[in-house]
Amino acid sequence: MQYGYYSDSNIPLLDYKDEFVDYKTNSVGYRCPEWRPLPVGKKNVVILGCSHTFGVGLEETEVWVNQLYSHVDQTRLRFWNLGSPGASGDKIVRILYGTEKILFPKLIIVCWPLWSRRERLAKKVENLVSNDSRLKFENEETDRNTFLKNIFFVEKFAEKIDAKTFHCFADFNIHSMPTVNVFDKTSLKHCWPEWSKLTFETEKRTPIDWPSRAKDGVHYGAEHHKKFAELFYEYFKSKLK
Repeated sequence: MQYGYYSDSNIPLLDYKDEFVDYKTNSVGYRCPEWRPLPVGKKNVVILGCSHTFGVGLEETEVWVNQLYSHVDQTRLRFWNLGSPGASGDKIVRILYGTEKILFPKLIIVCWPLWSRRERLAKKVENLVSNDSRLKFENEETDRNTFLKNIFFVEKFAEKIDAKTFHCFADFNIHSMPTVNVFDKTSLKHCWPEWSKLTFETEKRTPIDWPSRAKDGVHYGAEHHKKFAELFYEYFKSKLK
């Protein structure tokens, strides 16, 4: 089935390159193996998000998706990183729906980007981010309701295909999300450096005055990704199977 840019059997093409990392991608542009022919024998875990999930400026082993994969039972689960630089919640949903008859996901992990982003579907697809002038008509209320719309679409998709969903956040975290399996204790941005209120944990009470950045100097560095994966796994480890 396909209507316009939406399909249940066609994951959108991703075309991203930069001078910082030689990204190893599949033929569709994602940092994961080829899905045709689809390997058998494990549950497919689809991970969606923006540049922080793709891992801009980071080697593949440094990205939180790969770090998380190192913690789970790899004899039972297979990860598919469908992170897309610049992605909005709108695009995440569109990518997810394209996996239905390709990856047949049983677990869905979404690392939500800034909710102010939008996807514009015209003669070509555009990601509207940051200070794009076309976002001037959006506000906190429209951002919130667009976010809730995308949550609904993710949850309804999972309900239809009998999959479990897990939610987390790249830059911000939203408390009291209207769904279960939400890691909102921190975000990828805020999880590092770890700080302790306990005076005897001296290694967690050392001020750090330099940022951890990826090779592009903008995105969060390997320390953020490693810590985020550890925290996410610790929170959900009994359900990631």
